[in-house]
Amino acid sequence: MDNLWISALPAADRKRIEPHLNERPFAQGQMLYDAGEALDEVWFPLNGVVSLMTVLSEDHMVETAAIGREGLVGVTCGPLNARASSRAIAQLDGSAACCPADVFSDALSRSEAMREALSRFTESLFAQVQQTAACNAQHRLDERMARWLLTLHDRADGDRVRLTQSDIAGMLGVRRATVSEVGSEIEGKGLIRRGRGWIEVLDRPGLEKASCGCYALISSVMKDLGVPRPNHGH
Repeated sequence: MDNLWISALPAADRKRIEPHLNERPFAQGQMLYDAGEALDEVWFPLNGVVSLMTVLSEDHMVETAAIGREGLVGVTCGPLNARASSRAIAQLDGSAACCPADVFSDALSRSEAMREALSRFTESLFAQVQQTAACNAQHRLDERMARWLLTLHDRADGDRVRLTQSDIAGMLGVRRATVSEVGSEIEGKGLIRRGRGWIEVLDRPGLEKASCGCYALISSVMKDLGVPRPNHGH
């Protein structure tokens, strides 16, 4: 099982949900669910990245959290069977093991270990959402973009990812022209390389130095809570 949350469970707990899992691909830009929808499935990413987006208006939204194979999507927006408070969109192509929400809810009710694992992940996700909100409000765009690229790099399959300037602008809630300008600055420092529809991390330690302190804080919280940083491909 490539999902780290499931693989860390005791064998007896994995057996409660694994027979019910259905692997499903998702494509970049695909909406897994929208704000206000009833959640009837839990998604466990096996690869790729899912972004939780806060919708501000009909044509404007901003990313508040990114989830890869370290976690799960669908029960982290509120109580089980509640309506989603955010929109979940695939940021990078991937696949997930999907479990019916009622099956997952029943397994949780039977296992203290599963409830504790979900609590740790949810707490780390809440910390990410809070820190990202503060970061978006207070920090320079170059620092925010570096932080965002590091978060993505952690969950990607390699150093190069398929992204356009429009994709990045949409996630950060800024204009595409601004992303182009700031991306040129970061590229000029030798930290990244950009091409048509892709971006590659060249100097990760340098990118960490260029980021605001938010990335390190979020990583520290994940470590303290025992939530693994995915590091897929690194």
